[in-house]
Amino acid sequence: MSIAVKGSFLVYVTSDDLDDWEEALAELAKGRFVSWLNSGRTVQFKIKPLSPGVIGVSLHDGPSSQVTVSVPLFPATDWIDDQRARLEKVRRAFVS
Repeated sequence: MSIAVKGSFLVYVTSDDLDDWEEALAELAKGRFVSWLNSGRTVQFKIKPLSPGVIGVSLHDGPSSQVTVSVPLFPATDWIDDQRARLEKVRRAFVS
């Protein structure tokens, strides 16, 4: 059985949020659970390593719909490095 989930929402991030994402990536690289965007002003992400090559990702829309979606993902082995590179692009755009 498969279930399709579709949705969209605006997320505004601050420079502090970007710093928190950098710290979250460091924790994920160590195989640890992280939670990001916990302020209550926007959606919240939780990422938990489940087994080698598998992460559980939950997205909770607390401020609006109260909907939570959780899925297992099978990211590429270099996904954290890819996220770090994307973070740097966002930081460069953020200060422009």
